[in-house]
Parts: sequence; structure tokens; C-alpha cells
Amino acid sequence: MTVSKWDLLDQAHEALRATVAAVPAHGWDLPTPCDQWNVTQVLQHAAGDQLAYASRLTGGPGPAEDPFAPSGALSGAPAQLLEPALAAAAEAFAGVVPGTAEVAVPLPPFTVSAETAVGAAALDAAVHAWDIAVATGQPSPLPADLARALRPAAEALAEPLRGFAYGPALPGGPSPEADPAGSLLAYLGRDPGWAPSGV
Repeated sequence: MTVSKWDLLDQAHEALRATVAAVPAHGWDLPTPCDQWNVTQVLQHAAGDQLAYASRLTGGPGPAEDPFAPSGALSGAPAQLLEPALAAAAEAFAGVVPGTAEVAVPLPPFTVSAETAVGAAALDAAVHAWDIAVATGQPSPLPADLARALRPAAEALAEPLRGFAYGPALPGGPSPEADPAGSLLAYLGRDPGWAPSGV
């Protein structure tokens, strides 16, 4: 397992890795909080996003398909898609020096500080881990300490991406102090109480 040497990103990658590994065999077609996507499509999107971060940092290959138009069809085991993407991102971020003022990222504003870039990649992995977890009946992989650590990147990057990568912030969500994870999810346009229909 490749680690990035950035604790925040490594923790988020492990959340996504563990959640994907725990998806039951019947779970891949289940609906998720991402309205138009099932679990397989969220996995494809999450893996593609990590490859996109790696590609921007290194100039190496990006995702084979558009992460924002996932096919829903896997050609192999889920880990065969996810692990190379996590390894590429971890290796790419391992070369990012703390305090660097301009680091390339694949979404607007396209260059941010090292800490914000790491936070953005971690945010993507952790929130999609949550999407998959709640869709498949797993415990939340977004503990309070991780949610708190991800909040600065969310606040730095969410607004330009609303309507594209994130929905409108949900009004009346929990406070960051009382429920850091629920507050973060609501800020990103996700219902912290989301559950599959009929559950």
C-alpha cells in the first residue's frame, strides 16, 4: 500500500479502501446519495478523481473515462480499479512539499496551496467513502476528527464547484461543533441523514 506521507490524505484513502472492500456482493447496483449514480458509479468516479489529481501533479495518465460520466460497468474486481488510483495519488502527493504556494489540481481554481490540494483530494475520497457506506448499510467512515480536518478544504473549494461537483449547501444543518461530519456533508449539499428508500 502506497502512502502519501500526508496523514489527512492517507486517512481518507484508507476510509475509501475499507468501505469499498466491505461492499456486499449485491451492493454494487444500489442507489447512493449521488442522485444519478449507483455504488459502482460512485466507485468509478472516486477512483477517476484520484487519478485526475495524480495526473495534474505528475503529467502521468489520467482516468480512462470521464469521472463525471461513469459507465457503471467494471471490467474486474473493484480493488483492481481503486488500488492503482489510490497508489498513483499517494505517490504524486508524496512529492508535494508542505507550504508550497501553488500546487496543480484538476478543478477550479486549478492551483492552490499544498495543504488545500491535499485536503481537496482527501475530501473527495472521504465523502465518496461516506456515499458508498450509507448506500450499503455500513457505519460512517467519516469520524469527527477527519470531518474537522477536511472542513478548510471544503470551504476553500466548494463554492466554485456548486452545481457541478457539489450541490447547494443544505440549510439548517447541524453545527460544525455539535456534528462535524453532518455539518460538512450538509455544507457540500448532502443530506447527513440520507438512507436508501424503504430503509
